[in-house]
Amino acid sequence: MSRILTPARIGFLALIQLYAEGAVPNDAIVPVINFVTSHVFDCDLTTPATTSTYPATATTSTPPAAGTWAKAESAISVILSLREFERVLGPFAAADRLPGRRLWDRFLEKLWAIDTLHALQEFFDRLPSYLAKTREELRRHRAEHGDAPPRYPHPGIQLSRASPFGGFLRNANLEFLRLRFDTAADLWKAFVKYRQPTADYWRRRNPHYGRLSFDSVLVAAEPQWGGDNTDALAVLAYGHMLYDTDYDDASPVSTHDIEALLEFQVEKLHRFGNRVPSELGEQFNALLKQSHAIPSLFHYVSFSDTWRAGDYFTTFDNLHRYFDYTMQYQNKPFHQYALMNMAIVQSDFGCHREAIAMMLATVSTAREARDTTCLNFALNWLFHFGRAHPKLVRELERSSGLSSEKEILAFLRAKARETGMWVLWSSALLGEARLGLSSGESISAALENMVRSSQIIVERNMKPMMGTQLSVATTLWDRLGLAYMSTLACEVFLRCHAKNSIFDDELKATGHLAGLLAAQGKYEQAFATLEQIDKNSLRLAKASECWHLFRGIVKLRRDLHHNNLDAADHLLSQLLQAEPDTLEPEGVFLIDSMHIEALMRRGDFDAAFAKIDRLLAELREDDGDIALRVRLLIHKAHLFDCVGRPEKGFTLSVRAASLAWRARLLPQLWHAIGALANILNALAEFAAAAQLLVAVLPRCLESDDVFVAATLYSLLADAWTGQAGEVDAKTQKQKRTECMTKAHEALDSALAYFATVEDVEKQCEMLAKQATLMRAMGDHVRSEEYAAKYLALKKESMARNE
Repeated sequence: MSRILTPARIGFLALIQLYAEGAVPNDAIVPVINFVTSHVFDCDLTTPATTSTYPATATTSTPPAAGTWAKAESAISVILSLREFERVLGPFAAADRLPGRRLWDRFLEKLWAIDTLHALQEFFDRLPSYLAKTREELRRHRAEHGDAPPRYPHPGIQLSRASPFGGFLRNANLEFLRLRFDTAADLWKAFVKYRQPTADYWRRRNPHYGRLSFDSVLVAAEPQWGGDNTDALAVLAYGHMLYDTDYDDASPVSTHDIEALLEFQVEKLHRFGNRVPSELGEQFNALLKQSHAIPSLFHYVSFSDTWRAGDYFTTFDNLHRYFDYTMQYQNKPFHQYALMNMAIVQSDFGCHREAIAMMLATVSTAREARDTTCLNFALNWLFHFGRAHPKLVRELERSSGLSSEKEILAFLRAKARETGMWVLWSSALLGEARLGLSSGESISAALENMVRSSQIIVERNMKPMMGTQLSVATTLWDRLGLAYMSTLACEVFLRCHAKNSIFDDELKATGHLAGLLAAQGKYEQAFATLEQIDKNSLRLAKASECWHLFRGIVKLRRDLHHNNLDAADHLLSQLLQAEPDTLEPEGVFLIDSMHIEALMRRGDFDAAFAKIDRLLAELREDDGDIALRVRLLIHKAHLFDCVGRPEKGFTLSVRAASLAWRARLLPQLWHAIGALANILNALAEFAAAAQLLVAVLPRCLESDDVFVAATLYSLLADAWTGQAGEVDAKTQKQKRTECMTKAHEALDSALAYFATVEDVEKQCEMLAKQATLMRAMGDHVRSEEYAAKYLALKKESMARNE
């Protein structure tokens, strides 16, 4: 088979001829042009040099599989059969508007007019006649004939030689002239087999066509040779396609088609990070078996697919095979890129020490080769790896000479700006913004870096970077307590930018949105949000694990609120085994914090205290995120309250509030103020506690953290109840009643919020307080009602957990 020419391309040439002859009606012009350009010109592929240098994570959710891989499915369908042509041309009538005559019929008429190898050669020889004459051709014609040539030998339009259609016709004609006779004969036989499925339809439309009409030589020679001899010759030349049985299944595929499909797959793997759908992979492998040569890029596609499938040994085998072929047949040195790919794969499979050693070797090799692109990418990877594994990087800093995180980011930002690496420049700015937020530095400085990164993304139209940009934005809104802005950022990304971003960004945004919904008590909506993820994308081993972790976190939160501790322990035993690379540090900390909560609900305060101290020591040693340290301080203060010693948490609460205020961690600030108010209640400073809670509650409601809001309302009810107890019932009865009424209203609000998040234990606590408060107010009927609700809720909870 020819490197470029295939039966499908002959079909496109016939379609272009119909367009040039004016046989395409006006309403079909746009669909026909789009169809031809999408399969012949609009490759939408990266160059081989790019695909051979970066791993699939270099461009760092995704459209549905139908949108991502539709182009490849359509390309394979065009290569294998004429069904795609029929789908596009069938709905339109022919330009001559004859009754029952469609554009599909005119197209088949063109194809079935090619009834011999000689006719195929004439078909290609006529291609230049559809092109406008050049000045040299006009001058030569005048010199030979003495007059101007006819403007155009066919009715219709002239195709410019510089136009896409004109260039395609010229290249096809030149390629056919270069073919050897045996290759041209193979192309003719492949075209006959490609066209043969339409024989029954064409015979019904044209009864004079017979069984051998696909080759006029056989029709003309049949009277002389005899029917049996002619059939034997047809079977010898064309296989068994004359019979109803399945004939030769060799696919008419060219090397150009294989390379284009491979580059398309690599481009999608880079942009979206998805595996090839299984159905599409089977069709592509069937085509690949018919190819005479297997391009080296096939091994890279196999490497990417097995990498994402989690097949450790096959991944390294394919990676070595790909770079062996690449270094053998290309002049450009790829050693540093092989090391870089190896480091990333080692990291994904949990071999972190080997990964960082490989990446340091990549840095050295890139410096020797003066490959700035590879060097900058390796340094960027080392920065992000150091944020995820600070201990490993700290151990190697002395021996390898690695700089601090800020120095690496400053270097990357400067070099990226000098070399015009806009993606790296934007990534460095976002890294600085994230680093500033985690260390509690100025919010305005982080916003400045985000705005500068956004400007680069918009000016350079770097759509894949929108996932990282909005991820930093959601982190900022979460820390400022603006949950509705964080939710809006996630929804905007999923609706507008997911189709241009890698799947990891979509998965993280979906998981973050599900977490926000779960914090509001909308568990079913959170599960539904996670279920909307494309199933084919979850064929990635790491993505599937991450998706199950997100779902497990939502379910664990619900089980803890239902006080279903057995199910919570079962989930925790699985979630705690997850690799730190699978989730963001905040996600890992969320699992640890829920483990602490489960231990406290079981009454195992010693284990909870030991875990809190261990996590605090690790964060202090690694200079971890200040938000996580504040949360641990609040957990420790709450632990002292659970063991009946809330006063011991006073220093911890004040420290947490001070750190949260300095770093503008507003949700943690409201939580710390609640812990401080609880201590004031324990010290009988009820007025001060009420004053603090009344000040922070309106802002806390903006954060959409329903559980914290319910806790603050409960503490406010305790403060009002304490103030009522300090009032003399005889002399200040009205003030006492007013305080108890306010306490009752606060308990109602707390009960409603705890019911929203389905926290059974806290609901029972609020009902018990309501019953006690009603009895103290002398309303025994309502007190009995609250007591009955308490018992019913307890019974329902026990029945659910059995």
